[in-house]
Amino acid sequence: MGVIVTASSRGIGFNVARELLRRNARVVISSRNRENLRKALDELSGYGEVYAVEANLFDQRDLENLVKESWELLGRVDALVWNAGNVRCEPCLLHEATYLDWIEASALHTVAPGYLTTLLVQTWLETKRKGVLVYLNSVSIKEPMPPLVLADVTRAGLVQLAKSVSRTYGGKGIRAYSVLLGSFDTPGARENLKAVAEERGEPFEETWEREVLGRTPLHRTGRWSELGSLVAFLLSDDAEYMLGSTVVIDGAMTRSVDI
Repeated sequence: MGVIVTASSRGIGFNVARELLRRNARVVISSRNRENLRKALDELSGYGEVYAVEANLFDQRDLENLVKESWELLGRVDALVWNAGNVRCEPCLLHEATYLDWIEASALHTVAPGYLTTLLVQTWLETKRKGVLVYLNSVSIKEPMPPLVLADVTRAGLVQLAKSVSRTYGGKGIRAYSVLLGSFDTPGARENLKAVAEERGEPFEETWEREVLGRTPLHRTGRWSELGSLVAFLLSDDAEYMLGSTVVIDGAMTRSVDI
């Protein structure tokens, strides 16, 4: 299976790419940071067939080129695992956000995944191929975290996108899922929590304990093998009847119950 994983030079995207390679997927990783992308490619090359395409998720031409080059490198693209980092102002509260911050968040968390989906669906329909889209999202869209309001609001639409894609194109073998992640130990997560700790004038370890470890009865972050197994399952034919679903992997962090 040929898979594109976006924003995958570090953190969640990198680790998901590695887990998929371990499960024999053929993967294209992407990042707008050339040096980080090169380092990631070097490290991941020991796990399987992996390629790198430099792509700025804010740039229309880069999104188009990502699909084009991935198709050429892999021979075909069977799936997209959408991942994105943080907008520059986060963590920031609502009253601190500017108009341009909202534009940036919308471009990153709504426009970019939406447009990539359009490009891939068009290609799959034209070539009469099946395809899978997995949008890595956050449980904070269900139980908002105020310092991440920009991401919470603009990422919530990925749930609608997954359902819409599945209802419209599921009969043609194109399906989509939204995965709501809890806490995983990434550089981005630690950078955000360090900023929160500094704002509150408390030690980072105290903030990490309360905002991350203390939110789940397991008292730990998610393991990459757990997330990798979930994503691999969703990409497989065994998850076909789950098309359009929103899947939570958060160690029971969230208190809400959906019936």
